[in-house]
Amino acid sequence: MTANNSLGKMPTPYQEANRYIENAKQTLKEKAGKKDGEYADVKYVQSAAGIAYVGVLLALDEYLLRKEGNKFTKPRSIEEYRTRIVKYNKKLLALLNEAYGDLHISLYYHGIPSVRIMTNGLNTAKEIIAFIAD
Repeated sequence: MTANNSLGKMPTPYQEANRYIENAKQTLKEKAGKKDGEYADVKYVQSAAGIAYVGVLLALDEYLLRKEGNKFTKPRSIEEYRTRIVKYNKKLLALLNEAYGDLHISLYYHGIPSVRIMTNGLNTAKEIIAFIAD
């Protein structure tokens, strides 16, 4: 994490996760181009989706840290995130599955240039991040 305000304070995990979402939106706006419900440049769709997905993982790590305390270790796979998240909140698990499918698989991995899928993925990311609101 980097200091991002004039006082030199470290951002909270909530602020940092939101910063990733804003960076993803900025990448799309400035570089991806839109026409007829699709982005013009898949490279930037994939980049933005990856950035947003990392924001989701930051929020999930913070959520697990708050739940598990000193026992927390960073999950090493999506399966481990799922196994641990379901213990605490099934709605959050459903949101994780949606974000994973939209941001990581459809947009990042497969490079689908759909504005609709990106919009849904970003909205889902915001819902996940809200779980760690200060």
